[in-house]
Amino acid sequence: MSLLLNVLWVVFGGFWMAVGWLFAAVIMAVTIIGIPWAHAAINIAFYTLLPFGHTVVDREELTGRASIGTGPLGVVGNILWFVFAGWWLGLAHLVTAFFLAITIIGLPFAWAHLKLAGLALWPIGKAIVPIEGAWPHTATFNRQ
Repeated sequence: MSLLLNVLWVVFGGFWMAVGWLFAAVIMAVTIIGIPWAHAAINIAFYTLLPFGHTVVDREELTGRASIGTGPLGVVGNILWFVFAGWWLGLAHLVTAFFLAITIIGLPFAWAHLKLAGLALWPIGKAIVPIEGAWPHTATFNRQ
């Protein structure tokens, strides 16, 4: 089922939004100081291209320990991300979700775009995991 949904997703907006995430990654990488954000944007671009079968969780809850992206520096990083890239990516996801939602048949895809809009606004400190390993923590994602 995930394969079918992912194929339909690519056709109905997933490809263009993944391109948007890659564009944000390139802009961040060009600035040199934005390379950590560029890496995160590339990961999210792949998630945006094929979201069904995966989910986003807080990295601290996933690993059971804090990291640089989940503390005060992560908040600063998220604020910088929001100012330079997050708001327009979030807006693009919202607009796409709106147009998919009015078709009725596009509601599942609209919901996925809304989740991605939230991720676009505050991505640092998040991890993308297969749905099977998300909750509860399984052997693949043990606390260490």
